[in-house]
Amino acid sequence: LKTTGNSGGGGGGMSVQQGSPAIGAAGSAPAAPGAGGTEGSGATVGSARIAAKKAQLRSSPRPKKLEKLGVYSSCKAEGACKCNGWKSQNPPPTPPRTDQQPNTVNLLEPCRSCSHTLGDHVTHLENVSEEEMNRLLGIVLDVEYLYTCVHKEEDADTKQVYFSLFKLLRKCILQMGKPVVEAQESPPFEKPSIEQGVNNFVQYKFSHLPSKERQTIVELAKMFLNQINYWQLETPSQRRQRAPADDAAGYKVNYTRWLCYCNVPQFCDSLPRYEMTQIFGRTLLGSVFTVMRKQLLEQARQEKDTLPPEKRTLILTHFPKFLSMLEEEVYSHSSPIWSEDFLVGSTGGQIQIHTVISAPPVARPLYYSTSPVSVDPSSCGSVSPARKTASALEPSPGGQKRKPSEPIPHDETKKLRIVGDIPMELINEVMATITDPTSMLGPETSLLSAHSARDEAARLEERRGVIEFHVIGNSLNQKPNKRILMWLVGLQNVFSHQLPRMPKEYITRLVFDPKHKTLSLIKDGRVIGGICFRMFPSQGFTEIVFCAVTSNEQVKGYGTHLMNHLKEYHIKHDILNFLTYADEYAIGYFKKQGFSKDIKVPKAKYLGYIKDYEGATLMGCELNPSIPYTEFSVIIKKQKEIIKKLIERKQAQIRKVYPGLSCFKEGVRQIPIESIPGIRETGWKPVGKGKELKDPDQLYSTLKTILQHVKSHQNAWPFMEPVKKTEAPGYYQVIRFPMDLKTMSERLKSRYYTTRKLFMADMQRIFTNCREYNPPESQYYKCANLLEKVFYTKIKEAGLIEK
Repeated sequence: LKTTGNSGGGGGGMSVQQGSPAIGAAGSAPAAPGAGGTEGSGATVGSARIAAKKAQLRSSPRPKKLEKLGVYSSCKAEGACKCNGWKSQNPPPTPPRTDQQPNTVNLLEPCRSCSHTLGDHVTHLENVSEEEMNRLLGIVLDVEYLYTCVHKEEDADTKQVYFSLFKLLRKCILQMGKPVVEAQESPPFEKPSIEQGVNNFVQYKFSHLPSKERQTIVELAKMFLNQINYWQLETPSQRRQRAPADDAAGYKVNYTRWLCYCNVPQFCDSLPRYEMTQIFGRTLLGSVFTVMRKQLLEQARQEKDTLPPEKRTLILTHFPKFLSMLEEEVYSHSSPIWSEDFLVGSTGGQIQIHTVISAPPVARPLYYSTSPVSVDPSSCGSVSPARKTASALEPSPGGQKRKPSEPIPHDETKKLRIVGDIPMELINEVMATITDPTSMLGPETSLLSAHSARDEAARLEERRGVIEFHVIGNSLNQKPNKRILMWLVGLQNVFSHQLPRMPKEYITRLVFDPKHKTLSLIKDGRVIGGICFRMFPSQGFTEIVFCAVTSNEQVKGYGTHLMNHLKEYHIKHDILNFLTYADEYAIGYFKKQGFSKDIKVPKAKYLGYIKDYEGATLMGCELNPSIPYTEFSVIIKKQKEIIKKLIERKQAQIRKVYPGLSCFKEGVRQIPIESIPGIRETGWKPVGKGKELKDPDQLYSTLKTILQHVKSHQNAWPFMEPVKKTEAPGYYQVIRFPMDLKTMSERLKSRYYTTRKLFMADMQRIFTNCREYNPPESQYYKCANLLEKVFYTKIKEAGLIEK
């Protein structure tokens, strides 16, 4: 059977509706080929009926088995008879009568076609073992079932695939061979597989979570993989009607492969069966993901009342968010999860998520998932032999084995430990006391408190599937998508209504300009807001052109959540700066989103690129690629909880009452401070070994000499006097505690510096303020760095700190 690369034996599909058979699509068996049904229960009845027939036939007497096999065996009589199968003189009625007594098998009964006996057709089976006989009988029933499918199937492509499989199994009976689907390519067809891609996704997005929360993500991933393994693909003809612009030829090839290797073998078990998630990759997943996600979420909402209480939050809240995040990686051209060498050598063993192939089960609910115990594919004969995934106890790069319950280790060579960092063991211990594993993605209550983050309500709505975010744009190269064009029109209406000062023609031109994209906010299938932007990758920034949410949907956190999604989108595309012109009504919003009038992008980078607007203020925002912006407020909330618990622990420790010191009664004159019980628990640390000059005059003379050296240095000119407001507008709104060398000289004369620490703190404040207000590429910033080195060299030379 040529299943790939030619249209003659090409794809096709079954005459069943595409989609999940029930809310239990995670484990539901698809409709039997040719059955024409969509419900998992009907599919189960069909497969169970086939299995029952095989069991009944295999328990029959040997003569009855020979009669059945003789029908499909060529005649072996002398004279080169060309008969391909024995035909009874008295064939049973169709349909068979239940009251009819079974006939006794007679090996001497002649064939209706060639007149040779039944025994002449089965001479090659005389010495065949019972096991081999039963195997051939299983193929016989599969042939009969496929014959029925061929006659019932209406789709031409699908009919052709069924007929090819029918001929393949028929040939195997004649030759007593094992069925092998011949194709130009053998499984797996794409690497990494869907299963490996989902593993990589979990590792990429959730490896930082504590083990309990990460286990919840793993359960979601297993549930998703089972959904795919039992998903019904639509026929190529159905797909052409729904999405005519898609790659029809590629889908047809993959559909044919799916029929031959995944779908038909569920019922014709004489054919080798593979899991869809282990032999297909990103291409097929991308062709079904959008429709699949929509149908799963719709079914979950319709049948939410029938879900078990312990699974309701998992499916209605976490699963939609999981699918949204995965959708971004499926359709992103730069996603790292589809790289074959993903994270090789950079971390320990990955989280291994396996799914199990079994006989077609009864309809299972959406929350079905496999056992959390990893499955070794080599121990399961029906698992694809081409995809053996690593064990969860694979050795880490250090040579030691990691237990599955332990957190995934981060690359310690890349993350430097900072003095004062809280040990991860302590954080995990505290997290275990404050974290509910079922709420790892944040609070679930719809009654948000007054202290909730601005985007919390919007984030919860997105997880429930109420709202969606899509980056869309017009294209001159591809055939227009009707839904995207409708959304673009909706965005044009929203921007025109919310931005009345902007000419409608101007808004329309930019929204439909192929060089501009828009992050659209969709609710109930209609556009309620968006951010129109243009990316300048060569210049390292993006210009935000329009930003608006329709008036009746404002004050719900949509604006903040929109901007957070836009930030994450740009981090994935390695653009870390936003620029926009904001009018007086928008400045407040942009400030809340991290924008400021202090532009980090050099003027030469954006001059001539960005559109200029009269009466508007240029604002910029620099993105931090380490921040997950859409979950940032949740992370901050968790950090606050952790700090609160740590403080409570610390307070419980330092409130201990230690006995008084009795050593002085025994004649001891003095003891080291660090030997006092409880002193270190309060946070006290020994003073550094730097020399503190006790003589005030000596201290004054030393500090004066150091200050003179600093003032006379060639890089000290920006810091000689206080910053003038006219020269640096807004300086004193940014810098709360200004300092300069002139002020330090006056303080030194007035004997303000009674210790070296006071002097060093003021000098350090000069450098810190400069770096906070000025961009790194500025001359002021560079002067501060150079002068700081000079200052600390002089301090060390004077012996005030250690060298």
